[in-house]
Amino acid sequence: MTPLPPHRILTCGLVLGLAVSAFFPASPLSAQEEHLALLRGKLQAELEGIVDGYEGVAGVHLIDLTSGDRFSVNDELVFPQASAIKIPILLELFRRAESESGLLRRRIDMTDEVRTGGSGVLLHLTDGGASLSLEDYAIYMIVYSDNTATNVLIDEMGMDEVNALSASLGAEHTLLQRKMIRPEESARGNENLSTPRDAALIMERIASCDLPMGEAGCARVREILEIFKGGPIRTPVPREVPIAFKPGGITGVATVWGLVDVPDRPYVISVMSSYGGNGGAVVEAVSAVAYDYFSRLSGITMYGTRVDPEIKRRVGRPGG
Repeated sequence: MTPLPPHRILTCGLVLGLAVSAFFPASPLSAQEEHLALLRGKLQAELEGIVDGYEGVAGVHLIDLTSGDRFSVNDELVFPQASAIKIPILLELFRRAESESGLLRRRIDMTDEVRTGGSGVLLHLTDGGASLSLEDYAIYMIVYSDNTATNVLIDEMGMDEVNALSASLGAEHTLLQRKMIRPEESARGNENLSTPRDAALIMERIASCDLPMGEAGCARVREILEIFKGGPIRTPVPREVPIAFKPGGITGVATVWGLVDVPDRPYVISVMSSYGGNGGAVVEAVSAVAYDYFSRLSGITMYGTRVDPEIKRRVGRPGG
């Protein structure tokens, strides 16, 4: 048999392809993926616009905990953390409590010797008038960003141990290097540091309980982080949506590490800024576009319609 010339082979191939596609059209899921790709592109463009429009330097990392999609801008830049660095301290306390019986109940007297200035309510307690457990200090540290509580826990946990935990979680650029309210140390450039990517990774590990502690410890960590508090991350998100988060702010710097529990579409958010003025505006803007995107996907079906997330969970139909 005489072989077909190349142009005839190509023509036959095209005809065969068209015939196959006529009998086997694109699946609904592949068509839906085109829609989702457009939405993802819009979110990425919005994040880049927010970062580019900021007068200082900003970085962002978001994780879709349902699909695994990640969105980032400048996420490997290292930023000062202010109070957001308190999350690894909280994790080290509950990690250590796994093997040290009674650690969470260990009590430390509140005295002038341990008191630290700055934010928090413990600053105003009387000398020797109260004795708190380490778990209670942790609550004050996260909910009220209390610097006295934070420094007590740093003394008890140790900086090297906190940093070793962060490194073990894959966050090697996350470093606790000084106590709270140490302006001389800050002036020397000795800051507590992290990156948006590191912070998002740690929050992702909290979400999945992929931590060196049992389920009870993971649940308590998240419960403490979800105790209601205000802040730029919270402003665009309805109060009924839980957010496990810790913000941070010092002059020129604003940060947040967060886990937003949108029904059927939870996500991680980390935002950091420096060299700027109102960094809180960047956090709020990123939080707003992130919530808009993930709430839009809550309860989504394969065709882009929405149903009650609880109905979707029971039926188990695929979505975005």
